[in-house]
Amino acid sequence: MVKRAARPDDSENEVASPEKEENALPEEFSDLDAASEDEAVTSDEDAVTDEEGFVDPGSDSSEDDTPNTNTIGSVPLHWYKEEDHIGYDVEGAKIIRAPKQDKLDKLLARNDDKNALRTIYDEYNDKEIVLSKEELKMLMNIRKGRFPDVNIDPFQPYDDFFTRDKEIMPILDHPEPKSRFVESKWEAKKVLKLVQAIRKGWLKTSAQKAEERARQAAENESAYLLWADDGMADASKTESGLTYIPAPKPLLPGHALSYNPPKEYLPTEEELAAWALAEPEDRPKMIPQRFSSLRVVPAYADFVKEQFNRCLDLYLCPRVRRKRFDVKPEQLVPQLPKPKDLQPFPNALALAFRGHHGKVNSVSPDPFSGTWLLSGGQDGTVRLWEVRTGRCMEVWQLGAEFASLNYAPLNSKRPYPAPVRCVAWCPALAKKGLAAAAVGSNVVLFCVGRVLGGGASKAAAAAMEVLGRECLSLSVSKEGGKTAAAASSDLAMWSERTLAPLDLVDNKKEGGEEEEGSKSKSNDDSDKNKSNSDKSNSNNNSMAMSANRQLLLQCNYPVFNVVWHAKGDYFATVSPDGHTRAVLVHQLSQRATQNPFRKNRGRVIRVCFHPTKPIFFVASQQHVRVYDLAKQSLVKKLLGSSGCITSIAVHPSGDHVIVGSDDRRLAWYDMDLSTKPYRALRYHEAAVQGVAFHRSYPLFASCSNDGTVNVFHGTVYNDLLTNPLIVPVKILRGHVVTEHLGVMDVAFHPTQPWIFTAGADSVIGLYCNL
Repeated sequence: MVKRAARPDDSENEVASPEKEENALPEEFSDLDAASEDEAVTSDEDAVTDEEGFVDPGSDSSEDDTPNTNTIGSVPLHWYKEEDHIGYDVEGAKIIRAPKQDKLDKLLARNDDKNALRTIYDEYNDKEIVLSKEELKMLMNIRKGRFPDVNIDPFQPYDDFFTRDKEIMPILDHPEPKSRFVESKWEAKKVLKLVQAIRKGWLKTSAQKAEERARQAAENESAYLLWADDGMADASKTESGLTYIPAPKPLLPGHALSYNPPKEYLPTEEELAAWALAEPEDRPKMIPQRFSSLRVVPAYADFVKEQFNRCLDLYLCPRVRRKRFDVKPEQLVPQLPKPKDLQPFPNALALAFRGHHGKVNSVSPDPFSGTWLLSGGQDGTVRLWEVRTGRCMEVWQLGAEFASLNYAPLNSKRPYPAPVRCVAWCPALAKKGLAAAAVGSNVVLFCVGRVLGGGASKAAAAAMEVLGRECLSLSVSKEGGKTAAAASSDLAMWSERTLAPLDLVDNKKEGGEEEEGSKSKSNDDSDKNKSNSDKSNSNNNSMAMSANRQLLLQCNYPVFNVVWHAKGDYFATVSPDGHTRAVLVHQLSQRATQNPFRKNRGRVIRVCFHPTKPIFFVASQQHVRVYDLAKQSLVKKLLGSSGCITSIAVHPSGDHVIVGSDDRRLAWYDMDLSTKPYRALRYHEAAVQGVAFHRSYPLFASCSNDGTVNVFHGTVYNDLLTNPLIVPVKILRGHVVTEHLGVMDVAFHPTQPWIFTAGADSVIGLYCNL
């Protein structure tokens, strides 16, 4: 056994060195310190002395003197978790894992072992290491933030041996190699890859990154809450981005829950008996009771149950934050302009046109000057009215020829004339004076001579030009030699006839004036004047017959509506009972009829042409289908309301449509916005019968069976971002509801803010802006 050799100045260092006292071990290691000294003197067999006489401590934890027995290197130890060894030694043999002790054995060994407090486990080598006194002191110094050893001098003198001596020659003076002056091939390849990545966008330069950050910052600044107030932050979001909704607070107890409630809150005996007989879920949670003092109030029996149910509600039931808005009732009303600022519009009844027997089904003003008005009634007549005077100038009895028992009332054995359901002027200027009337299952095309002016000669010439010479000239059939129609087809048959109006007084006057003019030209020869007057009378009669010639279009089903194209060569008819032949398009110049649809989706009620584009609107009971006639395809399908559609009108721009239905609604559609109504107006008390747009003023109107006409101001802006301005301005009254029918049709004057109405009380009204 080798004993530790003590230094001559050890005792002095222990007395004079204050660091020794500071580095003293704690009291818990005092017994271990004495044991370690005895062990160093008696049991340290491995200690040896060096040349100076100092003893090597030979600590088990010394990594420099005691090499690692395990040679696995940096291999993770958990790889050997399921193995019986922990690695391999220098010779390649397995290092068998030491048997493990249970917790109880470890506790007993720890109590018996005096070195247990400074024993650590080396997992790498699977052995226990006992720390020496010096190592413990080193650890304590490190824990206190001091240097591990007192012999360490942190302020050693700095020896700058590189700059201390001045050298004349450089340390390395050999020539520069050639490779330093030649471009690197690998760097060139790397630069080429970077350039390619930049061009393809895989790698962004600093400038591109700066631009992207600036663009994202601009986008973030431009983003805002659409339905929130300006400058209002989203306070419902937490830092994690989740929405925090606080739990609702329970209701505070009221007077009824007081321990001494007022008498009016205490239940009577009858109420207590009724509560006792009620179902448990219908009983109140707590019955008010009175106690003499708060000290005698018992504990609430359902307190735990209610708290548990509340916790369940807060945990399982979803919650929604409801923001309370302080809105005044005046702010809910839209800020619309006053009606007096939107003038002119019709506001008073100016004239009443009387003459029809029965309800008036349709009215149509002259589309050029508005001087004349056509009307068709249930009595089978078409009447021509002078607008400014209200006089009935001519009457055409078109329904008498098609009289039938189908048009007679119940229990009537006498045939009644066919009703005139629709009248419409031709909008083409080249065919001025041409009109169409739907009479029963027929469409009659006739020329109104008074619109043309200039007497019977001009009317006859216009009729010949409008209706066509080839149609007015009778042709002889090859088979039987009888006169027949010029053209016919399976869909409809075209024919020609002559029917004079009931009032021909003006024509006779014109003929008389011409006769007097012919007499005044030659007063010398009386016989010659007489012969000239006879010729003029015969010419006037032939001109009158030519002017009263008409085109008859016979269809297979009753016609309810006639609509002209803007150019005047085409017109469409609607027969709701026609099924696949409900909509027919006719060409006047070619005398041809075609069926554009093989199958109609639903019962067709109305049709309409686009003012400028080849677009065709077909209104069934529930939808409005928009077709492109050039492409022969469906463009859009407008969804209707809950009721059946009764009428339709197109804005002069063609981008807006109004539709009336029998559920008392008037729907405004924006063709560029959506297939659903932009606005649904419900101001009538009965079904809507007709709608109309004004051609030049921002006005539209609707008529209903309640006997009223609603006039609206509708301004359409050229800016697509601005919604149309729709303001109701006037309710026109003046018609009497007859047999649950009120106003049957409505039409605007072409140049003035006037409106014509056709009533079921056989009266036609003219409303002006007075």
